Amino acid sequence: MAAPPLSLKARALQWLAQREHSRVELQRKLLRLARQRAAEQADDAGAGTTAAGPAAAVESLLDWLVANHYLSDERFVESRVNARAARYGNLRIRHELGRLGASLDAATAERLKDSELARARAVWARKFAGRPDGSAPPCSAVERARQMRFLAGRGFSADVIRRVLRSGESEPDEHA
Repeated sequence: MAAPPLSLKARALQWLAQREHSRVELQRKLLRLARQRAAEQADDAGAGTTAAGPAAAVESLLDWLVANHYLSDERFVESRVNARAARYGNLRIRHELGRLGASLDAATAERLKDSELARARAVWARKFAGRPDGSAPPCSAVERARQMRFLAGRGFSADVIRRVLRSGESEPDEHA
């Protein structure tokens, strides 16, 4: 016999135990699950469902999770920034946080801004420096454009990209 499905609270705690979530992200997951369960119960009972029931239950659960410090947007932002900062630029990190319903506080934004050039250099060096085909620093306009597109795709600003490639051309042995 199959075990009964976890309650919404148990499922939310399980997701939060795996990693930090933003309120918006957890709300989407829980609402999907609650609506699915309500539809299954309605099919079993043969009655119609209303969207207000699951939405209200999810909102009250989220409020409980915040009140009991299981859910924190500040912890989520810190966790996401720590996980992404070594590989991505400020634009990508801000976009991802915005998509998930969170935003950077002033201190974290300033810290990321101060470290963006060093992070971009590290990403660039891992990808292009010391390759056997001699692609670092860029030796042609085509290679330069390819490296710029790569860094732009990682969310680094145009100014930072120019500075990274300029320093790669003028100071190839800077970190040696």
